[in-house]
Formats: sequence, structure tokens, C-alpha cells
Amino acid sequence: MKKSILSVLVLVLAFTTSSNLFAQKFPKLDVSPMDAASYPTHWKNSDKLVKVIYGRPQLKGRDLSKLAPNDKVWRTGANEAAEITFYKDVVFGGKDVKAGTYSLFTIPTDGDWTIIISNQRNVWGSYFYKKEQDVIRVSGKVSESNKNIEAFSITFNKKEEAKNINMYLGWGTKVVTIPLNEVVVKE
Repeated sequence: MKKSILSVLVLVLAFTTSSNLFAQKFPKLDVSPMDAASYPTHWKNSDKLVKVIYGRPQLKGRDLSKLAPNDKVWRTGANEAAEITFYKDVVFGGKDVKAGTYSLFTIPTDGDWTIIISNQRNVWGSYFYKKEQDVIRVSGKVSESNKNIEAFSITFNKKEEAKNINMYLGWGTKVVTIPLNEVVVKE
């Protein structure tokens, strides 16, 4: 009888303990999920030049100017400020940037946008942005897309006729282009 009670008790404890292990509550998918874009874009290529980690907000019928207001520093996505890592020294928008990890901010306007590479890291939104932490500011050329881009997106595309790469920010009908080149060391 004692063995039976002990066996039942052990089973109850084991079941209770194991069910608690599997009772974890995982959060639902974020409404602005985190994504990454890199160059080269092929996932098998481990010799990356650049990678951006950013939140992907969606328009959902809202006006782009309400989500990324003109003439105000924007986090370049949703949630945390976008994080950009250059694995090699680069020329970004015509200015030299050393290899490293930075925050990526933008200032939308009716014309070309200002793109900011900042030493600030681990920043929520742009609420705590500090201009004195800017590494560079460059101009991103704005063009219009034929299609509406519902979710904010970042991608890279190599120009075929040259060894230049472009980073594209797209949302709504706006596409912002910033040229990017690896610094070639002449021996």
C-alpha cells in the first residue's frame, strides 16, 4: 500500500513538474516584426559587407507622414532604432564609415531624406536621439514606387555596371536610395 501511494505521488509530482515546463506562454507575433537585410543578400554567403536589423511597421491604411513625420528624426522602422553593422570600412552615401555597429536614423522630408549613422546603440525609438553622437549625415535620394509598399522594407541591390551597391528604404510609395561601397585598400 505504501509503495502504491508513493508511486502515485511520484507520478503526480512528475506530471505537475513536466506540465509546468511546457506551460510557458510565448508572446504573439509582434505587429511590427523584426527583420534583417544584408549585402550580399544570399543567406549562404557569410562574408557580409553590411547588415541592418530593423522593425517592420505596416501602413494599415495610415498616412506615411503620420508614422514617419517630415523634418523629425525617425528610428528607421519600428520599436528600437534600426541597427546597422558594417563588417568592413565603407563609403556610405559618399562619406567614409569605419567597420562597426551603429544606429540608423532618418529625417524624412518632402525632398531627399537625411540618413544618419549614429554611435548611439540600444536605443528605443528616436526619443533619446543625440545629434552629438552622429558619425555621419548623408542624403538619400527619394523616388516614387509604382506599387504601394505596405510594410517598411530595407534591401540592397548591386548595380550591374559598377562595383557600387545601393541600400533601399521603401514604404508607401517612397523609395530612398543610398549608395554604398566597400573601401578598397590600394597596396
